[in-house]
Amino acid sequence: MATLQHTFRPRGSAKKLFADRGDEVLLSGPAGTGKSRACLEKLLMCALANPGMRGLIVRKTRESLGSTALVTWREHVIPEALRAGVVVFYGGSNEEPPQYRFANGSKIMIGGMDKPTKIMSSEYDMAYVQEATELTVEDLEAITTRLRNGKMSFQQLIMDCNPGAPTHWLKLRADRGALRMYNCTHEENPRLFDEIDLPDGLTEYKVTERGSAYIAKLDALTGVRYLRLRKGIWAAAEGVIYEDFGDVHVLDRFEIPVNWRRWWAVDFGYTNPFCLQMWAEDPDGRLYLYREIYHTKRTIDQHVAEALRVVSDPDPNDPESLRARRWREPKPFQIVCDHDAQGRAQFESAIGLGTVPAVKAVDAGIQEVQQRLRLAGDGRPRLFILRDSVVRRDPDLVDRMLPTCTLEEMPAYVWDLREGKPPREEPVKENDHGMDPMRYLCAELAKGRPQVRST
Repeated sequence: MATLQHTFRPRGSAKKLFADRGDEVLLSGPAGTGKSRACLEKLLMCALANPGMRGLIVRKTRESLGSTALVTWREHVIPEALRAGVVVFYGGSNEEPPQYRFANGSKIMIGGMDKPTKIMSSEYDMAYVQEATELTVEDLEAITTRLRNGKMSFQQLIMDCNPGAPTHWLKLRADRGALRMYNCTHEENPRLFDEIDLPDGLTEYKVTERGSAYIAKLDALTGVRYLRLRKGIWAAAEGVIYEDFGDVHVLDRFEIPVNWRRWWAVDFGYTNPFCLQMWAEDPDGRLYLYREIYHTKRTIDQHVAEALRVVSDPDPNDPESLRARRWREPKPFQIVCDHDAQGRAQFESAIGLGTVPAVKAVDAGIQEVQQRLRLAGDGRPRLFILRDSVVRRDPDLVDRMLPTCTLEEMPAYVWDLREGKPPREEPVKENDHGMDPMRYLCAELAKGRPQVRST
């Protein structure tokens, strides 16, 4: 009988995770410390050691797992088991979610809290939550109620995350002892640092070639992103502009009613991201960012073509024409654009709709956004962002660890507090490519509602 061999040597916080049998355990640390790998390795170990065990890999949205945890799972954690047939993938059914099935009867389910019906209908021994800061308290508690399968001697929720704001509910939960949090470092990742045992029982870490390049990328970050992704600190941005922005403004995806008015807002860019935001307005005047194109190094006609592909279908009589496409949702009532005259002309020509130049007064636009973020008399704000609104994440921005959508820009949009600058009057012009069109639209709506024109 052939022996199945898989090697993983946990270090530091990962080693502590393997030994911990507490109810809730969190690995917190900067980007690239191997947090996800450690959690997935523990999940594998428990599945192999406990026949009939049921586990869960979950994130806020099912779609976001495909390019993150599941890649690590398939390529680094279970490749030997897949090749040997010890583990097989099952794509799911009306009754069951997608899952990995083990020869010993164990199963690892896959799901997202945006569509929890199937995964919440099962009981588990262990659940792994990737990027736990995306979840709400209600999400976490819903998962913990399902940890009662009883095939292991302990039931456990394991999580990982990059640090967020120090006021985040997950950090506060750890501070009061409701979960155990271990802080990770880059030296714990064997792909970034070689571990060298010294004669006196001490350990030395030497950065690898891959590690040197990766750490250099992190060192190039600035502000709160540097503190969180490089240093692993639960830090708040100093001088944050949208202080009221929080979990209440971020919604799970839902079907936008067809009678809600649509607005588009555009900020042009090539080396820096081009951003096209699609907003819906409900009958009470609340705005919902439900889709956006946020991408670098593409021309305006390429951006327009992608936008039209997601809002319309080809005309069977003229399938190659962009203008002849049949819209699946209402056309924008108005398209508010950056002042770039050439960019606006190219955009209008490609899409066949007119645009209006944005109100460029930065302070006025910021004040309109701030006002919408505050809770109104009904206890709700007047501006929301739907999760995973970005149509396609720019791989270059991902590689450079820069924001890939408007939502990721919000916590780090700050006032320029350098010496000699007027206090709280001018934002830092960095990673604001979604901030600009958002304030363009809010400022435009404060003026009134002129009609859209066709070209």
